[in-house]
Amino acid sequence: MDEREAERLAQLMVTFLETGTPPEGLFRPDVFCDFTLPHWRMQARGIEDVAGVRKAGHPGPSTVTRRRVDPLPNGFVIEFEERWDDAGAGWYSREMIRCDVVDGSIAELSVYCTGDWDEARQAEHAQAVRLIKA
Repeated sequence: MDEREAERLAQLMVTFLETGTPPEGLFRPDVFCDFTLPHWRMQARGIEDVAGVRKAGHPGPSTVTRRRVDPLPNGFVIEFEERWDDAGAGWYSREMIRCDVVDGSIAELSVYCTGDWDEARQAEHAQAVRLIKA
């Protein structure tokens, strides 16, 4: 996959992540998602079910604050940080998604998530760890 196509699909993925609504053409109708959290794993097949998994974990809008996209021979990897508000509190997560692409749409994705950090966890982390690189 070339960089332009990976970037095009990654931008559509960011739109999906931020809104919860998959843009037209992002996913194949039979898309498969394997989603891994720190202590849990879920799977979904089909656009509606994949969007349902997303909305269950992130019911409102979010903002992808940082991302990196690396093309692969048959798809791409997107690594990103995300922030959102829920009930007046700020949340954070860091994730990586490997996307397998067929005919210009995502056919399969494997999602790895740090888990959702509430404000208390973010503050605890900021006090305990000095990151060398943001």
